[in-house]
Amino acid sequence: MGRGVFISLDGLDGAGKSTQCRLLADWVRAQGRAVTECADPGGTALGQELRSILLERRHDLSLMSEALLFMASRAQLLAEVIRPALDAGRVVVSDRYLLANIAYQGYGGGLDSAKLLELGGWASGGLAPDLTILLDVPLGAARGRRKAAADRMESRDDAYHARVRAGFLAEAELHPDHIVVVDAAQSTEVVQQSIRRETARVLKITV
Repeated sequence: MGRGVFISLDGLDGAGKSTQCRLLADWVRAQGRAVTECADPGGTALGQELRSILLERRHDLSLMSEALLFMASRAQLLAEVIRPALDAGRVVVSDRYLLANIAYQGYGGGLDSAKLLELGGWASGGLAPDLTILLDVPLGAARGRRKAAADRMESRDDAYHARVRAGFLAEAELHPDHIVVVDAAQSTEVVQQSIRRETARVLKITV
C-alpha cells in the first residue's frame, strides 16, 4: 500500500481550525478515503499531559521550554498516530503542526525560526505535511470568535499575536509550494469549499 497523504491546518487561535478540520475529514471520508484526525499538541496520552502543561497556567515556561514541549508532544504523535496512519495509506488531517512553532515561538516570541525549523525537522524525522492550509483572519476577528476563556498562550498581548500572524504569512510567502493561505474571515461554508479545492488537488480527485 502506498503512503497516505498528510494535511495540516494552522493559523491564529480563533481562525476556525478545529471546525474546518472536522468538516474536511468528513468530506474526505465521503470521497471514499480512510481518514485519521489528530491535534498537535495532543493526540496521545503523553501529548494530552503536555498539552495541559502548555496551555494551562500552572507553570511559567520559558519560550525554549515551550517550543521543546510542543516538539516532544509532536514526536509522540508521529510515533503513535501519524506515521502508522500514513503507512496504512490513510489521509491524516492535523489541527496544527511544526509551522505553529515557527510562528508562535519564532516570529512571536523571538526565537531563531531557522533553528526551530531545524530542531523541528529532527524531532519529526523530517516528516512534513504534503499540504498546509493557513487559515488567515484579522487579529480582532480571531479574538472575537473565541468562546472559552483565554489559555496561557491566547492571553498574550495583541503585539505578540500580530507578530504570530505576520510570521504565518511570511512563511506562506516563503513556501508557496506547500503552504496555501485561505481567507478565514469568510463564512464557514466558503472557507471549507476553498479547503476542499486545495485538498482535492493534493488527493488528485475531482470536485
